[in-house]
Amino acid sequence: MVTGAAGSIGSEICRQVLHYKPKKLILLDQAESPLYDIQFELRNNEPYRSFNIPMEFVIGNVKDNVKMREIFAKFKPQIVYHAAAYKHVPLMEEFPYEAVFVNVLGTKNVADLAVEFGAEKFVMVSTDKAVNPTNIMGCTKRLAEIYVQSLGLALEHGDIKGTTRFVTTRFGNV
Repeated sequence: MVTGAAGSIGSEICRQVLHYKPKKLILLDQAESPLYDIQFELRNNEPYRSFNIPMEFVIGNVKDNVKMREIFAKFKPQIVYHAAAYKHVPLMEEFPYEAVFVNVLGTKNVADLAVEFGAEKFVMVSTDKAVNPTNIMGCTKRLAEIYVQSLGLALEHGDIKGTTRFVTTRFGNV
């Protein structure tokens, strides 16, 4: 499953994952038109069309824990690539509440559900702006990283039950 699958990073993750021939690819995004665009691309263009890989295109927002729970219960993803986030620095300075709600709480929702539903791996896409953050976007992504890293350590130490492995990658200039 790829969250933020219709965004620039999420859609490229989807394109790359298809080359590894997964049993199924779940593409999740809250943006209807961009999700339709990636759906059209992957279903109608080579090489993706010829891969014959089942794909599910799902409208949902990571900050909606009830909806995310339904999605995890239905699909039980093996690997979660979490690319859903607000990434534009000037807009997040203007709307810090949304940055916190999506980047921090949305990440918490998806990470917790990955553990609860037994995902093998959770890959969080972060940003270089999380290093010594100087803006709201960077701060929220750093908080999300800290939560994911702490959850991974709690699993490793047996403080909570689960087997999900957590990985964080930082993209530059996101």
